[in-house]
Amino acid sequence: MRGFLDSRGFLSFLLGAAAAAACIVLLQPSALCPFDGLTPADRQELAILSNTTHAAGPCSKKLHMAATSPDDVRLLGLLRRASMDDDNTIIMTFTNKAWTAPGSLMDLFLESFRVGVRTEPLLKHLVIVAVDGKAYARCTQVHPFCYHLRARGAGVDDYASEQSFMSKSYLDLMWRRNRFQARVLQLGYSFVFTDMDILWLRNPLLRVPVGADLAMSADYFYGDNPYDLNKTANGGFVYAKASARTAAFYDGWYEARREHPGKNEQDVFDQAKHALAARHGVRVQFVDTAYLSGFCELRKDFHVVCTVHGNCLFGLKDKLQKLTQVLDEWKQFRADAARMGSNTTALTD
Repeated sequence: MRGFLDSRGFLSFLLGAAAAAACIVLLQPSALCPFDGLTPADRQELAILSNTTHAAGPCSKKLHMAATSPDDVRLLGLLRRASMDDDNTIIMTFTNKAWTAPGSLMDLFLESFRVGVRTEPLLKHLVIVAVDGKAYARCTQVHPFCYHLRARGAGVDDYASEQSFMSKSYLDLMWRRNRFQARVLQLGYSFVFTDMDILWLRNPLLRVPVGADLAMSADYFYGDNPYDLNKTANGGFVYAKASARTAAFYDGWYEARREHPGKNEQDVFDQAKHALAARHGVRVQFVDTAYLSGFCELRKDFHVVCTVHGNCLFGLKDKLQKLTQVLDEWKQFRADAARMGSNTTALTD
């Protein structure tokens, strides 16, 4: 009996020592997920992420599945800092050198947030994704949350110039954008995607029902049923709720491009949306052009409109000219309302 007790005590000692050793290892900074190329700032970001709701621990399976490279760590850190506190939603847009140059669309886009109705605070949730180095450099001069999406297997300036609609480089860029959106969902963040040729005059999220998994703008809105999938999508404005089913919908959307070669992402969406929504149980909604307006179906009731899109306009020069006119009209509308003392009634959100 004494020998049995001694051996049991020794076993308890070994188990206790092993547990203590495990705790020491887990607490060591070097135990952070072993990615090559992490800077001290990256490691600090990873340590912060390990204590958020997005990861169970710095070397947990969950974080390994989410972050697979130093770029992922940096992206996760950026998303964490930009996300809305209540539901981990970010706003994001894509840009290149042509659209980011001083006096180009990025300046107009950012200005619209500053002169909109309670839209300026939304800038702290905006991530600007630059597809070339010069666009990224300019972004960092005017906005705190910029991400450089580097092209793999392509030249540095492949996407820097103005992209002709439906050209090969345009299509490549649209599908890279689609993949990036999917990656954001996989990392656990919902998003509002907005083209940069969209003016933000009010918060469009107020027009997206809580129950929608995916909401999109449309070039033309007919009927009164926002869940009618027969409407034609416009990928310039997309809300996507982070979930396994929405991420699976995005994967299926991307795969469907093989059946429709030479089509952009919104054309493929229109071909595949019925089957994908049914297969993955995703609730898709289209937002009325009264709220998400655009030049295909321009509706400028400034009492209710949230955004105005430079769709059905071709070329950077035309977009800049027409959208500048709309923003000038909006400023005049606000000034007139202020003079009449009708801010609270005419500018409801």
